Amino acid sequence: MQRHRVMISAAVVAAVVGFVPTAAQAADQPAERRGSAAAAMDAVTAAAAKSAVFHSPAERTVRTSGKAAAPQAAGAADAAGAKGNAGLAVDLRASATSAHGFSLASQITTTAGAGVKVDIDWGDGKTDTQHVTGAKLLTSKHTFAEVGKHKVTVTLTDQDNNVTATNSVDVQASGSKFTPHAPTRLLDTRSGIGGSNRPVTPYGVARVKVGGNSGIPEDATAVALNLTVVSPRSGGHITAYPSGTDQPTTSNVNFTAGQTVPNMTIVPVGADGYVELVNRSYGDVDLLADVTGYFSRSAGAGGYTALEPTRIVDSRAGQGTWGQVAGQSQFPVQVAGRGAIPYSNVTAVALNVTVTGPRGAGHLTVFPSGQQAPDTSNVNFSANQTIANSVIVPVGPDGQINIRNGAWDPADVVVDVVGYYTPNGGAAYLPVLPTRLHDSREWDWPVAGQDYRWLPLADGKPNNTAYVLNTTVTNTRGSGHLSVAPDPNTWAQYENDTWKPPTAPNSSNLNWTQGATVPNLVQASTGKTGVIDFWNRGWEPADLVVDMFGVYQQN
Repeated sequence: MQRHRVMISAAVVAAVVGFVPTAAQAADQPAERRGSAAAAMDAVTAAAAKSAVFHSPAERTVRTSGKAAAPQAAGAADAAGAKGNAGLAVDLRASATSAHGFSLASQITTTAGAGVKVDIDWGDGKTDTQHVTGAKLLTSKHTFAEVGKHKVTVTLTDQDNNVTATNSVDVQASGSKFTPHAPTRLLDTRSGIGGSNRPVTPYGVARVKVGGNSGIPEDATAVALNLTVVSPRSGGHITAYPSGTDQPTTSNVNFTAGQTVPNMTIVPVGADGYVELVNRSYGDVDLLADVTGYFSRSAGAGGYTALEPTRIVDSRAGQGTWGQVAGQSQFPVQVAGRGAIPYSNVTAVALNVTVTGPRGAGHLTVFPSGQQAPDTSNVNFSANQTIANSVIVPVGPDGQINIRNGAWDPADVVVDVVGYYTPNGGAAYLPVLPTRLHDSREWDWPVAGQDYRWLPLADGKPNNTAYVLNTTVTNTRGSGHLSVAPDPNTWAQYENDTWKPPTAPNSSNLNWTQGATVPNLVQASTGKTGVIDFWNRGWEPADLVVDMFGVYQQN
C-alpha cells in the first residue's frame, strides 16, 4: 500500500478554538475502502428518492377521434368512425430519482406497425417529443427547477388513423425546502412537555410529535431539532430516527453519567408525524427537544446554499463582539451581507456556535432579532468547558440574530457560518434513513494528529451541494477539535497520486478533551470537487465516525 505524506511546518500557533491553517500531514486511506462511503451514500439516497412512485393506468387514457369528435375512454367504440387503432393508450408510472428529478415510464399500446408521435408535457413549460412504431415501453427523464407538485401529460398522436390519446399523472418532487420556526420546546421529560414527565428508561423510546405540532404542517418531511441530554445516570448515546422505521446503528448525542449535552440533528419525520429518540444507555435520562425549523415539499419554502466555513464572531479577538459575553446578557450579530451571505431575502442561517473559557455553568440561546429570547437552549456548558453545537436560526427583519449568554458568569463565543436559506433558489433537501458512512475504528487506525480523512461523497455528482452529517470523535488521546471543509482535490487526483496538500480551515465543528466522545451535526459543503475533508486539529490520534441524515440537491 502506498502512503501519501507531506511534511508540515513546526511553527503552528494553537488556540483554544481554531488553529492557524497548516498543510496536510498525511492522507492515507486503504484503496479498497475509499469508495465505501460513497457507495453507502448512493444506495441510501437512491432508496429515499425512489420511495416516491406515481401511477396513472392506461384505463385513464382519453381518446379523441378526428377534429370534431368528443373525447371517449380508451378501448371504447369509435363512434366518430375513426379508421382504427381503437386500443391506443398509455400507462404512466413516474418515480423520483433525486430531490428534483423523475424517471417516467410510458407503456404505449398501439396497433402493430402504427407510427405514433409521443409528446410529453412536464407541466413546467418544458416538453419532449419522441416517435415510436408499435407498442413500446418508453423511458424519459426530467429535472424540475422547483420542488412541489407537477402534472405530467403524455399525448399520443396517430396521424394515419386521425386519433389522439392523452393521459396525465400528478407527481410530487422528493426534495424538501426549509421553513424557519421560532425556537420552541417540543419535548421536556422533566416537566411533561410533549406528553411525558418521566425520564426515558434504559433502551426506552421517547416519541416527539412534529407534524401538526406548534404550527408545523402534517406533511413535514424532516425537522431541525436541538436535542439535549440532562443528568443521565450512566454513559451512552441517543439515536434519533423517523417513527415507523427500524432503529438505525447511528448516534446523535453521546454522553457520560451526570453530563448535560446538546446536539443539533436534522431527522426525517415518520409517516405518522413523529420522531423517535432511543436511550441507548443503562440508566434513566431526561431529554429536551427544541425545534428551529422544518422541511416540507412546498415550493414556497426555502432552499439551502452551502458555504465554506467562515468565522463571523470570535469574542477573544474582538470579532463580532468585544471581550467575553457577560452573564445574563446578549449581543446582536449581523449575518445578512456578511461574506457570501446576501444582503436581503435570507430567512435563516446555518451556524456552528462554540463556547470557550466560560467562568461558570450555563447555556447559550441563539434567536432572531426583533423578539424576546425564547425558553430554549442551543449550547449547554460547564465551567471552563469548550463545547460546540450546530445551530439553524431564523434571521430577523434587519438581517441580524441575537446570542444570549444564559449563565451568570462571562464566556467567550465563537461563530462560524456554513450556509443560509432563501425563499427563491438554493438546493432542496432529500432526507434519508440515518446511515453510517464511515467508522475509523473498523479501519485499523484512527485519524492522526494534524491529519485529515477525505471522503469522496459527491464525486461525479455536481448537483449534490451539501450533506447533513453527524460527526463523532471518540477514543481521543489528547485535546483538539474537528474541522470539516471541502477538499480542492478530486477523487481522481488521489487515485493517481497527483493531489496537492490542502490547507486546513480556520474553523471548528466540535471540540474534545482526552478520553472524551463528542458528536456534532455538520452541514458539510461539497465544494467544487465533491470531496469532503475531516481534519483532526489536535496533536494526538482520534477515531472518527460519520453518519448521514440527508443531502441537499440543486436542479
